[in-house]
Amino acid sequence: MNNMNGNTPLVSANESLLATNKVIRNTYILLSLTLLFSAFMAWVSMAIQLPVWIHFASSIVALLLLWFVLPSTEDSAAGIVVVFGVTGLLGLGLGPIISMYMNLPKGPEIVATAMGGTGAIFIGLSAYALTTRKDFSFMTGFLMVGLLVVLIAILANIFLALPILSLTISAVVILLMSGFILYDTSNMIHGGETNYVRATINLYINIYNLFLHLLRFLGMLSSDE
Repeated sequence: MNNMNGNTPLVSANESLLATNKVIRNTYILLSLTLLFSAFMAWVSMAIQLPVWIHFASSIVALLLLWFVLPSTEDSAAGIVVVFGVTGLLGLGLGPIISMYMNLPKGPEIVATAMGGTGAIFIGLSAYALTTRKDFSFMTGFLMVGLLVVLIAILANIFLALPILSLTISAVVILLMSGFILYDTSNMIHGGETNYVRATINLYINIYNLFLHLLRFLGMLSSDE
């Protein structure tokens, strides 16, 4: 009887570890599939030359799905369909933006650098969080405040239209998304996130914004040369 009681914490710990590993595995599988689907939709958008306003329209629809539909479906198979809907729409809207940058003097180089930089940052930070298993929950307050400041700056720059502020916003967003990648990966490792659908969409949004603002940052630097 004593042996059984003594083994219970060990069994619980093993079950918890297995559950965590399952969430991480399912998250990265679904994330890979959604990134491929998003890239395909961006290619379709570029191939049929959709106008730039599609970026804003598809982003609004994606946000509506994210805020109002996903929360009620994230614990079912329907949640996966919604995730593909959100990432597909965001990919579709990204197509005209990529096309716009491709038409710049150093466009292909800018786009390739942004893609490579996004991949390197995500893989590097995710690998660091997974191997060190460090708890990054202490970053919560900093990330939330940073996000709020960025939103205020974006709203202000709609009226100010200052190139230097745009450059600064993109630089800060790149840093914030890097922080969110560490935070969200750590959250899975330490059991703070147990739903792989939510974990997938969180990491996808981080990668999407990281790429978009790397693209803008590099594009603005290139135009100043």
